[in-house]
Amino acid sequence: MVWTVASVIYSKVGAQIAPLVLNLAKGAIAIALTLGTAIALGAIDADRGIWVADLDRLAVGSLLLSGAIGIGVGDTAFFRSLNALDPRRALLLQTLAPPLSALLAIAVLQESLSPRAWFGIVVTMLGIAWAIVAERVGVSPADRQGTLRGILWGGISALAQATGAILSRGALAETAIDPLVSSLLRLCAGMLVLLGWLSFGDAPREPLRDRRTRQSLAGLTSPRLFGAIAIAAFLGTYLGIWLQQMSLKFAPAGIAQTLSATSPLFAIALARLMGERVTARGTLGAIVALFGVTLLLTAG
Repeated sequence: MVWTVASVIYSKVGAQIAPLVLNLAKGAIAIALTLGTAIALGAIDADRGIWVADLDRLAVGSLLLSGAIGIGVGDTAFFRSLNALDPRRALLLQTLAPPLSALLAIAVLQESLSPRAWFGIVVTMLGIAWAIVAERVGVSPADRQGTLRGILWGGISALAQATGAILSRGALAETAIDPLVSSLLRLCAGMLVLLGWLSFGDAPREPLRDRRTRQSLAGLTSPRLFGAIAIAAFLGTYLGIWLQQMSLKFAPAGIAQTLSATSPLFAIALARLMGERVTARGTLGAIVALFGVTLLLTAG
């Protein structure tokens, strides 16, 4: 839900701020908020500057890799998919992440799900896909639809999100690491990847000297614009990732990722509250997905 609300804000801010700069800005804000919360709640000892929890090196490495892949690569690939596809199809590709997470969890973590849980995952994904396909709001021009490049980036994003979730689940389920600490580690790793992408990823275009990048960086000095980004970062990145890490700590990866993928359903509800037209087919798809969620929450 919080990611849905944040996405509405990001969609407005995105017209003035380049995606990579927006990612960096929201990541920096979320890191500051997460660090402050971790210190306030005692997850980090501010006086001694060490982790209170007994952090296993392998777990820390898994979380850093999870952030680098899931946040750094996954989020950037998703934004690139949006550049080539319309939002409806880009979101549809993201529904690949939950079943990929469940399959990777079986292969890597030896997690098993009941037939009822698997059925719930399938029903939820079908409902989300149905809702996204039915709601054709914001479709891009035909020359930007269905390109192989967009599909490729969308697939990379889904795989990166699934891989990041499995790495987080493995570290959180087997150790006493606090979800706040894991969120901070993942955000820092994702930020490093984004900085590297900004500095070297688009060479020889030299993105730091790119006109839109410079304008975007200058735009961050606007109190109104920065305030909007701060609110979205608080909701979607700080709270969103913290809640996701708690979900991955206490629930199987396939179920946690399926619930995280329900953001399009909240988007439909939010659009209705904002007075936008919502089709009967989109509503029916949301009902089917919610039935799948019910199956997941009642699965043994």
